[in-house]
Amino acid sequence: MTRFSAAVSDSSDDEHDVHMVQDFKKSPVRSPPKLVENHNAKAGSDEDIGVDQESDEETSEEDSSSDMQEDDLAPARSRLTRNHGLTADSDDETEDGSESTSSRSASSSESDVDVSAQREDASVIPWARQVGVDAQKMHVMQTSLFRIPEEAVAIKAMNRATRPQFKLPLTVRRKHSRDSIGDGLRMDSQERASFAHDIEPPAYRPSRKYARVEISASAVAGCEDGLVDAGLAFGRSFRVGWGPGGTLVHLGRLSAPSSQIDTSANSSVITKTIVPLFGRSHKEANVRLPRLLQHHLSKTPIVKDESGIPFADPTAELDFSSFVSLYPSSDHSDEQSLFRLGRALFDTIDLHLAPEMTVDVRNRISAVRRKAALSDWLEEAVSYLVDADLKKHSSGDSAACIYTLLTGNQIEKACEAAMDNGYIKLATLISQASGDFEFREDLMEQIQLWREQRIDVHIGESTRKIYALLAGILDVVEGSKASSLEHCPDVDPIKGLDWKRTFGLHLWFSEPMDAPISQVFESYNRSRQESPSRVAPPLPSYLEHSSEPLPFNVPTPSPSDALFSLIRLHADPACSLSQALSPLSFGPSPGDYSLSWHLYIILSRCMRIRDFADRADPGNRRDAMDDDNEQDQHEGHSPSADLLASSYAHQLEQLGMLQEAVFVLLHIEGSAGREKAIKDLLHRSADKLDEWMCSGILGSLKIPVAWVNEARAVYAIYEGKVFEAYQLYLNAGLYQQAHDLAVVELAPEAVIRQDLDLLVSLFERIANQIVDGWHTRGKVYMDYAHAMARIPELHASLTESAVPDTVEEQELDNFTRTVPRLINVLPDVLSNPSDPRHKVALAEMISGLTAVLDIARPLALSQSQTKLTAIDEATKLRHIQTTFFEKYMRSIQAS
Repeated sequence: MTRFSAAVSDSSDDEHDVHMVQDFKKSPVRSPPKLVENHNAKAGSDEDIGVDQESDEETSEEDSSSDMQEDDLAPARSRLTRNHGLTADSDDETEDGSESTSSRSASSSESDVDVSAQREDASVIPWARQVGVDAQKMHVMQTSLFRIPEEAVAIKAMNRATRPQFKLPLTVRRKHSRDSIGDGLRMDSQERASFAHDIEPPAYRPSRKYARVEISASAVAGCEDGLVDAGLAFGRSFRVGWGPGGTLVHLGRLSAPSSQIDTSANSSVITKTIVPLFGRSHKEANVRLPRLLQHHLSKTPIVKDESGIPFADPTAELDFSSFVSLYPSSDHSDEQSLFRLGRALFDTIDLHLAPEMTVDVRNRISAVRRKAALSDWLEEAVSYLVDADLKKHSSGDSAACIYTLLTGNQIEKACEAAMDNGYIKLATLISQASGDFEFREDLMEQIQLWREQRIDVHIGESTRKIYALLAGILDVVEGSKASSLEHCPDVDPIKGLDWKRTFGLHLWFSEPMDAPISQVFESYNRSRQESPSRVAPPLPSYLEHSSEPLPFNVPTPSPSDALFSLIRLHADPACSLSQALSPLSFGPSPGDYSLSWHLYIILSRCMRIRDFADRADPGNRRDAMDDDNEQDQHEGHSPSADLLASSYAHQLEQLGMLQEAVFVLLHIEGSAGREKAIKDLLHRSADKLDEWMCSGILGSLKIPVAWVNEARAVYAIYEGKVFEAYQLYLNAGLYQQAHDLAVVELAPEAVIRQDLDLLVSLFERIANQIVDGWHTRGKVYMDYAHAMARIPELHASLTESAVPDTVEEQELDNFTRTVPRLINVLPDVLSNPSDPRHKVALAEMISGLTAVLDIARPLALSQSQTKLTAIDEATKLRHIQTTFFEKYMRSIQAS
């Protein structure tokens, strides 16, 4: 059987080789020419092997050419077919020679061709005749026992590649390729021994990554006014962007992709929209959230981390019970119900057991107490629903009232109602609710007997529901199937019940008394998934009872109630905390993270029960650790927790609650991220940083005063109060910003006023600090003020004294060398041509230095070859006169 070398390539050379072999098989057997005989006679030698290798190299060069067309290949195919693939034209004499030889020797059907060719081989027959053996018989024996040289060459040519791999150079790009998505080069052809072997996938080339750079380092810095490129000129100005307090600045009207827009966005009118982040009114949030945050702050000390950044570290006292104390007992809101459920499921229970009790006993008692606490909470949570259903039933339907009381686990009231209406036996059965298995089996047999004897048609629907609940049956109870007169309809015990009472029936009646909470949850969840039409899903309260349109579209499937998510979090160890804290589980707004954040702080940071998946290990529970090790309990970093805190702080910022927003941001775990988030918040809200607000931020929250002063300085610049901003920068210790502000804004005005004392005072506090550009910017002003004040004093002192002071002369000589250099540097310091103050200050400084230096050393500037630019004509003329007068006087003295 002929073997092929399978290659992955875009060319059609493989098909060409296959056609060659097929044509060779179809061609009739002829006697090969003498040229072929001579070649076969020398095929086993090393010299012929080298020739074959050279042939392969030539073949690879021809195959790699992309200019050959299919019409050029057709004559070569016909010639190869006529010569059985053994000869070629002179122009292409070695093309596919090795492959045709390989195909001829590897196939058993072609052995006759080899035998017939060997019969006429002159190199074999004479040797066989010399030893007296028939030539044909000798050839058969040689073929059977030994590998002939031709076959060795063919096998060797077959095992190596038919042509070398075709690779594009690195400079070549495929047409329409994109390097940014990793396909700049075409894939290299890969070979395999047979089709049974897989080809290794090419190496993965990642996409090009883009990094955001600051505007100062951007290639388009200073080119924003290029009107040729509208996106470059106005892209940053007219894009949709966020402002302070959740303000969205945009053109046109906000709409969904499917909305019909009747206005165009091609307008110069900019709209500011306040995005609603709360499902309820802001007035209600302003009353509710400060109470939670104030209680949170009372249990959270503000400390400094290893980087010196303030950090909020809640203590173990911040649990669900502490939040429950904020609500009165008459409050039945969803918020208080949430914290009471958390207290029942997660808070520490004092078992009042002796220390010698084993762990198994403690766990067993704890599970029973925990289930009893959940049952008490559930009875209280559904009590108002039970009362509402009782009002709907007529006074004559006593069985329906008893059933309604049972759905709220009000056993005592159900017994009294049964006794008051004459159902003494039923009251006896109700008193044994949640009994043992024998009690339930007896009631199941009673229901079965009613159905078999067709008695259930005479029993009321509510009574059948009561018996089903007492028997632990929550599935549909089938009625007797008979004629129309004795036909009894089926009864569904949980029909019309909300998810809380349905879950309660599983807790109180369906599952055994000693079943753990996880088993009860699994029973309800399984029935909900198996019978979604019968079992009420755990929808949030705003989806269960509200008939008003919601401000946001609710996704599909609908979110679960936060109460159900909290129960699932306790029952299912694999439940994700991110799913349980979804904002839509607490309210209709997908941007309301208030309760989600408070629950996360309690469950993760305080009680160490569960954490987000992007944190490796939430650590141990705090009640099992020493108080001395509380600082070392935060393992790893959770970006999801930081994002949750930032989202909640953004809501508080929208309400104008700046102190509360800063307190929430203090819970961000990363030091750098915490510092940046608080500074950004202070910058956005700098107009609200009055005395009362700053006292709370600096006092209770321990925010550094430098952060507040920096934000106030930025706002002062916005209002045009430059000197106030300069002082705030100095008080904040931001000497670089103060230096830049003084150089650009304050110092030119001081020069124009010729107030050298003010000019010196601007840079005195900065002179001893590390500031970039100090020697080429700020120090230039100080040198200018020093030269303007000192040179006249030195000149007067040297003129009045009879004996010149050597020190003063040396100092004046130093000014002679430094002032020309100072004049050359000034145009780079005052380099803003759009600011007229810079032009005036530059002319004033150069004129003043020229004037004072001309008095003391008239030839200093001319000898230094300093070019006087940006000065008035009067100063320039005076300088020329002084220079020539000094030269004239020296020439006279010299003569």
